[in-house]
Formats: sequence, C-alpha cells, structure tokens
Amino acid sequence: MKKRILAYLDYIDRMLESGEDRDWEEEVQKHLTQIGFFMHERLVHLLVFMLVAVCTVMCILAFVLSSAMMLLPLIGMLFVLLIPYCMHYYLLENSVQKMYQQYDEMIGKTKSYFSMKKG
Repeated sequence: MKKRILAYLDYIDRMLESGEDRDWEEEVQKHLTQIGFFMHERLVHLLVFMLVAVCTVMCILAFVLSSAMMLLPLIGMLFVLLIPYCMHYYLLENSVQKMYQQYDEMIGKTKSYFSMKKG
C-alpha cells in the first residue's frame, strides 16, 4: 500500500506541474475515487491500530495488577505490531491530507476555488 500511495501522489504532482492541457473535470472525478479508496484504507487501519493499542494497554494493566511474567512476551509482540501500525497510519493520514491539497489544485485549474497556501 505504501508504494501505491506514494506512486499515486507522485503521479498527481507530476500531472499538476506538467502544464499539459487536460480534461480536469475527468481527472478530478478519478482523483475523488482514489481519495475514497485511500480514506477507506485509512479508516480500516485506524480501527486496527486502535484495537492493537487497546489490547496493549489492557495487557500492560493486567501485568501491573497481577505481575504475571507470562504477559511480557505478549506485551512485546503487541508493541512490535503497534509501532508499524502507527507508522503506516501516519503515512495514510498525511497522504490523504496531501490528496485534499491536490484536489484543490486540480479544481483551481478550471475555475476559482478555495486553496491553502503551501508551507
């Protein structure tokens, strides 16, 4: 997914910078479809990330309350899952935010439209 989202962002950035004459309304519709796909992916990963985080906290609390050493490997494994999920969700969130900016630029190619200044 990481390769796909980064390649797509690069593709749209190159399209916006190229200055080619395009059917921007069609490109906007295709872009909105991709935004929808990535938003769905972002939601799924948020739910999984939250589930893993809640399980991690519950295991830590169980360990603190019971001092059961057998929970330590489970806590370690959950942290091993939690960190990559956090990094992947971060990528998805920031990429979708970037797609919103690209959408604004694409609309701005055909008519006056809301735009945030970069930076």
